[in-house]
Amino acid sequence: MSHRVPKLALCLAGFAAIASCGEKPQVLQASKSDVPAYRGTSDAYAVGGWKAGDKTSWEQGLKARMQNTQNEYTKLPVAK
Repeated sequence: MSHRVPKLALCLAGFAAIASCGEKPQVLQASKSDVPAYRGTSDAYAVGGWKAGDKTSWEQGLKARMQNTQNEYTKLPVAK
């Protein structure tokens, strides 16, 4: 029985070493865009009322989004 423990440990270590070598490297395939965000998109999910290339409407949309949906203070109940 004492002969089986070192062999079993050696086999388990070998399996662990083989299993750890099987992962392929992960590489980020992102492309860099030098175009500003307000220039537009061909995305069909763009918000209505926003004009592609109009920086002012882009900034107004960001301000409205920040005030209406991302400002937690506007979601608090008003104390009477």
